[in-house]
Amino acid sequence: MSDVRARIRGSIPALITPFRDGKVDERKLQEFVDWQIKQGTHGLVPCGTTGESPTLSHEEHHRVVDLVIEAAAGRVPVIAGAGSNSTAEAIALAAHAKAAGADACLVVTPYYNKPTQDGLFAHFEAISKAVDLPIIVYNIPGRCVVDITPATMARIAKLPTVIGVKEATGDVARYAKHRELIGPEFLQLAGDDSLAVAASANGAVGCISVAANIAPRLYADLQNALMAGDFTAALALQDRVTLLNEALFLEPNPCPVKWAAGRLGICEPDLRLPMLGIGPATAERMEAALKRAGLVN
Repeated sequence: MSDVRARIRGSIPALITPFRDGKVDERKLQEFVDWQIKQGTHGLVPCGTTGESPTLSHEEHHRVVDLVIEAAAGRVPVIAGAGSNSTAEAIALAAHAKAAGADACLVVTPYYNKPTQDGLFAHFEAISKAVDLPIIVYNIPGRCVVDITPATMARIAKLPTVIGVKEATGDVARYAKHRELIGPEFLQLAGDDSLAVAASANGAVGCISVAANIAPRLYADLQNALMAGDFTAALALQDRVTLLNEALFLEPNPCPVKWAAGRLGICEPDLRLPMLGIGPATAERMEAALKRAGLVN
């Protein structure tokens, strides 16, 4: 576990899933993974929210994980999305990730069910007991309604396979609270691009990013600066992407980032219902943000 914990850091895009004609574009996905790594990306998360995991069939989910691991070829760690509001389903997804050769899995809090804090602990305990694969907990109350309190996170962190958290509460103080209750060895990753610099100052070692899908070099450079302790360089890079970090969430993720991927020729901008393409006002602001970041003229 310690070796995996040491490797997971830096800029880690939650990968979009390229579609074409309603199906996963397998060739484009693997080309995208290779491009990401060559651009300096430090790790990869397939089948997260940004990858439209709620609309992937189980077969597609498995296939996307397989394809990303194959294309990464051990060059960077792969953290496979394996979350569900069904504990049994989360176990099955984690088991597949383990068999496929993932370095870890990202397990979101159970959405819609609204479990208690004890229920949240029991969910992660069951996955940890069933599958011997490092777990990164994903705490995002804005989507899942439930919030893992720092006290409950401290309980979960004692499970033998739990190595860290993707924190997307928007509360920068959480990182310090986790360090106090759990210790600095607990791997903390920012879940908000706009808070990546602040999170690093409070103990995060990287960011699971939406924006890095379309600007991997910029976000890798930002994280490299943070890891080197060069906050002056990091702030200069943050200034370039501040508008982009904001524009990418004017409409539900991954609608804006898929539009940007199409605009930049990375892949088709295709989405699956109920997600729709962005409106003209958002597209206008996205275009301005891409120009500010230096991604288009």
